[in-house]
Amino acid sequence: MDRRFLAIYWRDMLRYVRFRTLLLSSLVQPALWLAFFGIAMSSSFDAIGTQVPSGPGIPQVGYLTFMCAGVISMTTLFTSLFGGMSLLFDKNWGLLREVMAAPMPRSNIVLGMGLSGITKSCIQAGIILAFGLLLGVRFFDGYSPLRLAMAVGGIFAFVSVFALGFVFLSSAIAISMESPEGMQGIMTLLTMPIFFASNALYPVEAFPEALRLLSMANPLSHMVTGIRYFAIGPEFSAIGRTFVCSSTDLFVSFGALCLFSTLTFLFALHRVRVARVT
Repeated sequence: MDRRFLAIYWRDMLRYVRFRTLLLSSLVQPALWLAFFGIAMSSSFDAIGTQVPSGPGIPQVGYLTFMCAGVISMTTLFTSLFGGMSLLFDKNWGLLREVMAAPMPRSNIVLGMGLSGITKSCIQAGIILAFGLLLGVRFFDGYSPLRLAMAVGGIFAFVSVFALGFVFLSSAIAISMESPEGMQGIMTLLTMPIFFASNALYPVEAFPEALRLLSMANPLSHMVTGIRYFAIGPEFSAIGRTFVCSSTDLFVSFGALCLFSTLTFLFALHRVRVARVT
């Protein structure tokens, strides 16, 4: 197996660690979102939830617990979408020309960026998860040590596949752009509809039909579904609604994320292979 993509991975991780301002800002923003928005809104939504009792044997969770999965997903989305920005800087500074001239397949560039995106996303997801537990998020309530280990592994599996898909997409866009401002505009344009047209902050059952269909195809919705399944359980009540996720739904969501990552990988690989860097 060609392991030269690890050089791309290690270089991007070194850059991530050394730019401490970027590292801290990427962690502080979702933490503040969870702390201020989550705590502020939880009192209102929890008051609504208490008016609609859950069924027998169905655990009821607060809005802070409900939205924590969405904040983890938001963190992963932001990190992954801007993960390809380093390719654009390397392209503008002339460093990418040296990388592409190296005696290795160009697919190693895509794979190295993807592995770097997984590592960064898992680190950030773990920190936000721990921060949420400190704030009172009721994840893994009553779990045995074995089930806890399996749940954490399942969450990181969803985070990894989701991050792969958007890092590949970001890399494909970055290799095709000429200016950081243009790429930042595209990333910002993509972020808003992906995040808000999902089940991250609220249930999608009240959406208009067209928006509901868009949410069903949204990779972020599938990621949130997986996180809530492993962290809360297959059935729970929140904000006056009962949410049920079967094993079939879980596999469908994971399969959708795998398909999304495969398609974006092929797209990124094509863009890197046809790229002309001067």
